[in-house]
Amino acid sequence: MASNRKALRPAACPCCSAPVSRSIYRVESIPVHSCVLLNSARDAHAFPRRDLDLAFCDACGFIFNRAFDETIMGYSTNFEESQHFSSTFNSFAKGLAREIAQKCAIAGKHVLEIGCGKGEFLRELCISGGATGLGIDPAYRADKGRNDEYGDVKIIVDYFGPDYQHLQADTVLCRHTLEHVSSVSSFVRLIRKMIGKRTQDWAVFETPDAKRVLVESAFWDIYYEHCSYFSPGAHARLFRQEGFDVTDLELVYDNQYIVQYARPSAGRTMPRLPLEHDLEVMHRLAETFPARVRAVQDFWQERIRAAYAAGRRVVLWGGGSKAVSFLTTLQLGDEVWAAVDINPYKQGKFTPGTGHPVIAPSDLLDAPPDLVIVMNPIYLNEVAQSLIALDLRPEVVAV
Repeated sequence: MASNRKALRPAACPCCSAPVSRSIYRVESIPVHSCVLLNSARDAHAFPRRDLDLAFCDACGFIFNRAFDETIMGYSTNFEESQHFSSTFNSFAKGLAREIAQKCAIAGKHVLEIGCGKGEFLRELCISGGATGLGIDPAYRADKGRNDEYGDVKIIVDYFGPDYQHLQADTVLCRHTLEHVSSVSSFVRLIRKMIGKRTQDWAVFETPDAKRVLVESAFWDIYYEHCSYFSPGAHARLFRQEGFDVTDLELVYDNQYIVQYARPSAGRTMPRLPLEHDLEVMHRLAETFPARVRAVQDFWQERIRAAYAAGRRVVLWGGGSKAVSFLTTLQLGDEVWAAVDINPYKQGKFTPGTGHPVIAPSDLLDAPPDLVIVMNPIYLNEVAQSLIALDLRPEVVAV
């Protein structure tokens, strides 16, 4: 549960190195991974746990898990993070790919994606933009039919690090990876060193927006793998500090994600984009977050437990990180019957920590739900259409 504001032993901010001594959120004993594929409830209950303690940097607005234990993290092919089975997400991804292809003029050029996942977005980008691609990710898995080798794209199944600083690309792409990195300044510095004197190269990053998480008290968007949390301003400040000129900064996907375009610069550049000026707002949000998030947690606990006590079958729609955080933070067990997911690779598996089954939408026909909680409101219409197709009429709400 959330903690009251408390003083900590000062720690150095992973972004700006300023001393940090304010904790804004703490959850004890949560799974260290939420997208791992687990074959039994027993495995799920036994999955490793650690504490999460979010600290806020007053100097730059960066938020990080000061209790993060990097030694226990291990990404492998037994992970499933893809959102590309959703028509809503696919429509967004295709539009973003077209935007990147146009802004970075990738036609006939080479794209390097750090943290490419299963490679779906990189292939979409390279095919639509007429480019070649190289992806790096330790969790890449060559699944037949999902990421068959079409397009001029190659994949390295490994972590990105100094061993790959010799690679060259016209555009470096990194989507939903920086939040998994604890030493963020070193990571960005390595990319800047890799680009070197090639001043026309692009660096395009997409990262969850921590400002939205604070505004909405969205505790389900806080989980162990995400050790680093950026507002748009904190994101841009880091890149300017490490030798990039941030040329464009935008919020996408219902303002859930930050997309940042940057190019190498000779020295540190000054902020000039509207979204960069958020430090004062982040201070206010961090100050009030502990009380606000506690109220939101109490609301969902009471609502779900009341539904269960009334004999209503409750399911979550979405079996990924948000569901795992929601279930473990609220310490929910039998009150939730299952998590529904359209990703076939998740179906038949179990949620880390709580051991809830992850089922296909069609499985609801055998046990119709009374209350469906959608773990991302952007999917409300898609979920409603799926339930109508199954001739099911439960109450549907979103977090």
